[in-house]
Amino acid sequence: MNCPKCKAAMEIVVFEDIEVDRCTACKGLWFDSRENERLKSMRGSEIIDSGDPKTGRKNNTIPYVRCPRDGNPLIRMVDPAQPHLWYETCSTCGGAYFDAGEFRDYKNLTVLDFIKDLFAKPRA
Repeated sequence: MNCPKCKAAMEIVVFEDIEVDRCTACKGLWFDSRENERLKSMRGSEIIDSGDPKTGRKNNTIPYVRCPRDGNPLIRMVDPAQPHLWYETCSTCGGAYFDAGEFRDYKNLTVLDFIKDLFAKPRA
């Protein structure tokens, strides 16, 4: 499987028997259906998100990407609890793609997230 953003190969990383695909170049993460939700509640799972958030912010500006599983267009999503957090999902297979640093942010809601939300730019 190749990364939907930078097209590099994806590698499998495992956290407590849950396999996630991570890009070998940009370190974006592909979660099969609902894996991101399962991992969000698991202590220490943020370790799989080893990428640089600066790279993630740069890749977050790529407007149109396709699902690495089935090739369908990914839909841009905003986390309702953290409107500054944008990620992509596939309406066919239910997978989700998080740019580098986004899963750590998704997992940890802090006061800083409230401040980020005040200054978040609308998604184009």
